[in-house]
Amino acid sequence: MLTAQEKQDSLSDLVGSEFAGLNQMKWELNQLPAVDVGDYIEDLLPERRAIAFRLLNKDKATDVFEYLPPEIQEELISSLQAADVRHLVEAMRPDDRAELFDELPARIVKRLLQQLSPAERQATATILGYAEGTAGRVMTTEYVQLREGLTVGEALEKIRRTDQDKETIYYAYVTDNQRRLVSVVSLRQLFFTIPSALVGDVASKRLIKAYTEMPQEEVAQIMKRYDLIALPVVDREDRLVGIVTIDDVIDILEEEATEDIQKLAGVSGGDEAALSSPKVTVRKRLPWLLGNIVLYVGAASAIAPFQKVIALVPVLAVVMPILSNASGNVAIQTLSVTVRGLGIGEVTHADTLKILRKELLAGLGTALALGLALAVLSLIWAVPSERWVSIVAGLVMIINVFVAASLGTLLPMGLKRMNLDPALISGPLLTTTLDAIGFLTFLSLISIALKIVGA
Repeated sequence: MLTAQEKQDSLSDLVGSEFAGLNQMKWELNQLPAVDVGDYIEDLLPERRAIAFRLLNKDKATDVFEYLPPEIQEELISSLQAADVRHLVEAMRPDDRAELFDELPARIVKRLLQQLSPAERQATATILGYAEGTAGRVMTTEYVQLREGLTVGEALEKIRRTDQDKETIYYAYVTDNQRRLVSVVSLRQLFFTIPSALVGDVASKRLIKAYTEMPQEEVAQIMKRYDLIALPVVDREDRLVGIVTIDDVIDILEEEATEDIQKLAGVSGGDEAALSSPKVTVRKRLPWLLGNIVLYVGAASAIAPFQKVIALVPVLAVVMPILSNASGNVAIQTLSVTVRGLGIGEVTHADTLKILRKELLAGLGTALALGLALAVLSLIWAVPSERWVSIVAGLVMIINVFVAASLGTLLPMGLKRMNLDPALISGPLLTTTLDAIGFLTFLSLISIALKIVGA
């Protein structure tokens, strides 16, 4: 049996001819998993993507379309006939459709909304009505809903008859006449309970739920903590409006991790893709790089008044880059661990002092080791009359390591306390700040030492 990769390789050979082998290509495309077909279409030349997409069966086309990047989705919408686009968008899951509409121009969204059935239009409008990054925006409105008074047998019949196309049927949500969520029951419980029992007696009253305005990362942490494959979402009146499913949570965790990593590196927005166009890359990175130059002017300004000191003690020009690099690395290590802990819910701002104590204790050993290393190097590089510099260099390294560990902990914790994204403290920003502190401290102490030794 051919692997998915082997099938894709054979498909690449088939596309070499404009007209030959279309039937075989159609068969091959419809046998592959939707995600693999999406990858294959993404790798085709733009003029061939629509041709390959039209070979898909209708149900397969919908599944594949949901895996494609937004820019290719928009390209296909422009290439396909209006009837094909209408069927495609109508068949999408409401949450996937809302995500697509977020990326499309407003004029196209308006046209597509008008083509949807009233029910799908309402479902999409409901999701789009909530702020980005909230539970309401990532939920789906396709869930299994049961009334309290149903028997287990009636509930199973209802699921078989009307809920085949729901995103997940593993959980069913029991509501009252006002649509307020009162309990939840699993399909396993329904299957293994006598048909005459009431759903309300079988269902669990212990509800784990999210509210529509809850940040999406909190939703992900709740589902991770309780090992859920779906989480009900309610509005302020406790009315059930949707569910967040495990596939959405995987996307959320990937999105949050990507955003944090890129923000720590100073990439604007935290959403640059590896295959982004050069124009997007420049737009995402250049503002931070230019801003970092402005920040480093401050660090350079700390050095400027000490040019005569550096001229008197040339070894400083060799020592200072090592001081800058080592303390900056300590800061980034501390910052990365702290931001990650906050991001996955491992710690909260209430743990600030506990984390700071740990970092300072760990920093003690690091500071002594780095300080000793810099002192030894200064001894090696300095001429005999300047070997006293090694004492100052080692001392400043120790000080800067403690400052780096403190800032790497306190700054993200402070942002979290103010309900801001801890990843806003980027590595370049923190290292530049430490350079200014380290250089000013180092050169000030060297100036004092020069007066003492009478240089």
